[in-house]
Amino acid sequence: MTDLNVNGAMLVPILIYLVVMFAIAWWSQQRQQGSFLQEYLVGNRAMGGFMLAMTLAATYASASSFIGGPGAAYKFGLGWVLLAMIQLPAAWLTLGVLGKKFAIEARRHNALTINDMLYSRYQHKGVVILASISLLLAFLGTMVVQFVGAARLLEVVTGLDYLWCLAIFALTVGLYTTLGGFRAVAVTDSLQGIIMIIGTFALLIGVIVAGGGLGNLITELHAIDPGLITPQGPDNFISQPFILSFWVLVCFGVIGLPHAAFRCMTYKDSNAFHRGMVISTLVVAILMLGMHLAGALGRAIVPGIEVPDQIMPTLMLAVLPPVVAGIFLAGPMAAIMSTIDSLLIQSSATMVKDLYLNYINPKAADNDRLLSRLSLWTTAIFALIVFVAAIKPPQMIIWLNLLAMGALQAVFLWPLVLGLYWKKANANGALSSMVIGLACYATLAIVKPDMGGVHAIVPTLALSLVTFIVMSLATPARAGAKLSR
Repeated sequence: MTDLNVNGAMLVPILIYLVVMFAIAWWSQQRQQGSFLQEYLVGNRAMGGFMLAMTLAATYASASSFIGGPGAAYKFGLGWVLLAMIQLPAAWLTLGVLGKKFAIEARRHNALTINDMLYSRYQHKGVVILASISLLLAFLGTMVVQFVGAARLLEVVTGLDYLWCLAIFALTVGLYTTLGGFRAVAVTDSLQGIIMIIGTFALLIGVIVAGGGLGNLITELHAIDPGLITPQGPDNFISQPFILSFWVLVCFGVIGLPHAAFRCMTYKDSNAFHRGMVISTLVVAILMLGMHLAGALGRAIVPGIEVPDQIMPTLMLAVLPPVVAGIFLAGPMAAIMSTIDSLLIQSSATMVKDLYLNYINPKAADNDRLLSRLSLWTTAIFALIVFVAAIKPPQMIIWLNLLAMGALQAVFLWPLVLGLYWKKANANGALSSMVIGLACYATLAIVKPDMGGVHAIVPTLALSLVTFIVMSLATPARAGAKLSR
């Protein structure tokens, strides 16, 4: 079989998948009900348990999980697989900590965005403006990761230049997100989650079979570098302080990610919430273990890859038949698209709802036609900006993704959690915590002092928590800022 035929066999499932995504976006647009913002931003708060679980898991399992994480496992071995499993309870924690109370408050205040929730709690424009700017900048970094991951994947499969692959992906995801809004995002996330699970099983089984069994693969890894089969990894890279930091960054701190917390505003009832907690945890466990283990074991099959982010598409081509590889390639594509569409929707919401309607033109709130046009154009322009930023990609996208995650947590974690559960929390505490957290994290990320393996997010969250508590206790709350009982 020629290379052209092989590529064609792999491309057909991906093309079919993309056509289905557009069909869902068109279907979702036809089903829009009620006000434009309610439908476009939160899907009229109508998600069931399965859809809640899949959209949360699919959004969390991004290009970093399917491209960057396995790339790190390829480089650092089985120790990184153990490290990745720290993420297992992330979805459970997000729904468990925020969950019902977050949904109740969102409905009580008719909040459509995370910043709506912050304003209803603290009644302070400075909190909303700083949160909006921080969200847009951090989302820019996170979306660059997704665009780079998708382009890397298409580059390996199609043989096209990286820039062409980047352009194809940007056009595709920009169009279908712009057309369908949150309902399309939720429905496609459910489909994408199923594809990701099937693809994960297919790849892991293919790797084990191609490598002659698990025992043989472990032996090969030991021959390459004994550190690849130890918990600490080569050169003891994975230290205990790093493990603690990683738990804070990719598990506990996920509660403060706006695109994860936002899901808590959109489910329809308590039954959906409880089903969502169980299913999302199971899905995250399958995806994290399967993908990272495949990446680590893959080094025994295709050693010598210089760009670790290319391991997953390269491995698929090496161990799977072309058609099956094409079906699986829709898996990481699904993970990437399910994250990027959510981020685009929230970026659009931040620009239109949180900034334009609140501070520029409040009278436009009832003009659905204007809001529709603004949201569509904002989504498209933001996708174009991310495309330009992704033209020169980093070698390993996981570090950029973790950097953006930390920035979001530094700003949002304590204002969201303490705002929900601590009656004495006030705007002065929240704003001070956000400023100090962002400044501390940015300083540590730029200066990079030696902290013995501790990630910058740990001292950042500790300092911002102390700042929040001290300032809230030392200053009076603003009038109208109350926590519901």
